[in-house]
Parts: sequence; C-alpha cells; structure tokens
Amino acid sequence: MATRTEATSTDYRHPYRPLPVKAFNALGRAAGAVGWSNALSVEALVDSAKRKTGLSDFGDDGHVEALDVLVRSMNEEAQLTATGRVVQRSRLEGALVQRLRIEELVKRHPDIQEIDLGTIIVITGLQRTGTTVLHRLLFSHPDIRGVTGFEAMEPVPAGAVNARGSAIPITRATLAQRAIGYLSPNFNAIHPMDPGEPEEDILLLDLSLMSQTPEATMHVPTYARWLEEQDQERAYEYFAKVLRILCWRHPGRHWVLKTPQHMEYLNVFLKVFPEALVVQTHRDPRKTVPSFCSMVAHGRGIFSDAVDPQEIASHWLRKTQRMVDSAMDTRVTANPDQFIDVSYYDLMDDPIGQLRRITDRAGVAFDGEAVRNAEEYLEANPQNRFGRHSYRLDDFGLDEETIDEHFSAYREKHDIPFE
Repeated sequence: MATRTEATSTDYRHPYRPLPVKAFNALGRAAGAVGWSNALSVEALVDSAKRKTGLSDFGDDGHVEALDVLVRSMNEEAQLTATGRVVQRSRLEGALVQRLRIEELVKRHPDIQEIDLGTIIVITGLQRTGTTVLHRLLFSHPDIRGVTGFEAMEPVPAGAVNARGSAIPITRATLAQRAIGYLSPNFNAIHPMDPGEPEEDILLLDLSLMSQTPEATMHVPTYARWLEEQDQERAYEYFAKVLRILCWRHPGRHWVLKTPQHMEYLNVFLKVFPEALVVQTHRDPRKTVPSFCSMVAHGRGIFSDAVDPQEIASHWLRKTQRMVDSAMDTRVTANPDQFIDVSYYDLMDDPIGQLRRITDRAGVAFDGEAVRNAEEYLEANPQNRFGRHSYRLDDFGLDEETIDEHFSAYREKHDIPFE
C-alpha cells in the first residue's frame, strides 16, 4: 500500500536516502575511487538477455544504435549512484528480454500482426494537465481497455511465449512500485502508481529505446539531442506491434492510451494510428512546467546524487515548448474532427461531463455501469490522496515572464486562462 506524505520535499539537491541505500552508494563511490569500474556495457546487457531467454532475435527497428547512444550517455553524463546503476541495468536488460520474447511470440503466432486494434482514444497534453486522472477514468469504463502497469512492465511474460491469455504476473510490476516507494516516498504524491491501473504507454516505447523516459529520469543530454533528430516511425510501428500482442492476449474493442510524448510526435502517431481520436489536455503552463520539473527532480534523485533544478528547468522548458509547438503544427493539416481539447479546469469541475464528451465522439456508450465506475473512482481517489505536491517557479530559477514568453502562442491558441 502506498504511504502518504503531507507535502513533498523541495530540497531537490539532497534526495532522500534510506540508510541501506546510503551505505550501498558509499561502497560504490569507494570502489570507483580505487579504479573499479561498474559502467554499463551494451555487450553485457545483450549477452545477459540472451542467456536468460535462450533466444537471440531482438528484431530490428533501430534499437541497436539507440541502445548504444543511451548507454554511452548514461556512463558519461548521468552520474548514477551504485543504486542507480543497478536499477538502470535491470531496466535495460528487461527491455532486451522483452524484445526477444516479442520476436519469438510473433514468429509462433504471425496472425498477431493482423489484429485490428479497434477504436483508439489517445490522451496527450503537457505533463501535469490532468492526463492521469482522465486516463484512469476512461479506463474505468467496462468497454475500454488500457495498458496496465503489469503489462507495461512485462508485456510478454516468460509463460506467454507458449500460452495465450496466461495469468498476468504481478511480481515485477509490484516490486517496481514498492521499490520506488522505498527509494522516493514523495513520488507517489506526485504520480500515484498502482500496477492494476493503466500506466503511461511510454513504457512500451521504451522497448525501442527511443522515448523521453531517460531524459525524464537522468541527465543524458547527448541521448536527448540524438533522439530529437531521429525518425520515430519505426519506434511507433513497434509500439503498435506490442499493442497487438496485448490485444491478442487479452482482447478489447476500444483502447485508451496516454503519454505526453505523443505531443512531440503527433504526426507520426497519426500516421501509424490514422483513425485515432486525440484528446489534448490544457492547463496554465505557469503551473504545469514547475510541477513537472519537480516530478523530474524527484525522479532523478532516485538514481543520482547530482540533481540540478536549474538544469532540469532549462532542459524541460525548451522541451515542453517543442512539444506544444509540434502538436500545433500537426493540427494545422490534420482532420479537426479527430481532436478534442479538454481544459484542466473543466475536467476538475465536471469530470463526468468531459468523459461523456469524449466517449460520445469516440462512439462508445457512456451510461449505467460506466458512469457508476467513474463516480466510484473519483470518490476513492480524491486529489492529494497521497499528500500535497509542493513546487515553486523559483525553485527552478524560473519566473512567470519567462514561462509566458515561451508559451504565449500556445496559450492564445487554446484560450488557456491564468491560474
């Protein structure tokens, strides 16, 4: 069960450390001081994944180059603690294991590639604009499927290569949730996690090693710059393949997907999922930017002792502007009927009304059980259930004028009020 914190810390430069973690990190620093290297190795990660699975085909969607750039950036720039290296090594190895299982499963069941995913509702918007609550409310609908935390962590469990619809293993997802709660008790107040709830599908994009996850959790500027220069289409095609696997294992006629990254590559998303209904959420950037910077700072503090709030703000101020600008550019030529704009303030005032708007447009009935489920979710999950998320612009060297300068066109385009 998640623990409650009254208010999150704003002392980002001194991340919380349980005593055993402090000791382990100290051992890692001592070993490094005498010349022992624990750098991540692409070759070691690949060999380990092969040994664990007995498989050798990782597929080919550009992941080899992506993994090489990412590992180099992590070794040279991220300043990971010993704990950070252990966790990141496990994460990368897990992605490679999944790739091996995915290729083997599709070879055995080529019909997976022909599955029609049905109706897709994709929620995207700047971080901290109500995307999570909207995502989980839509997921509460009995006819709408999402990617659960269990599936996001392990879309193809070991047994699933040989058996369709096998029980969902909860061990990996549950352990990950508990580990984050242990390493950063504040994090659940910022982004509540439950393996049974839908999770951001960026975790499936992670399987291509081409997602915003690394730059949101580590200082990896070389990788971040490289990623922005790449064609994302193969990564999104691979993402669609994984969704078809999930649908093959546990069918569903309607999907709700969600991650802010889709804003940056909305043109690619719509090329791969041309019939998708895009729900874009909006909130005052004076609130969303420092809130997300705080989330990033807490996340980076899990893996590194070197957390620089102003560097985080500099990176993500530019990045979030790039995301909204890219989405606005895509929408100039896209079909306007495929978009619904949802104000954060309307969502907070009348969540059921906003759900009805979205489901009506998607052609999904919203009555009876669907309404009751949504109302029960809202009652069970009040805002600040796990504590109050504290953040301030000046924590990150930001001010309102700077925010307004970066987002004036976006604010005007979507008539976003000052909060």
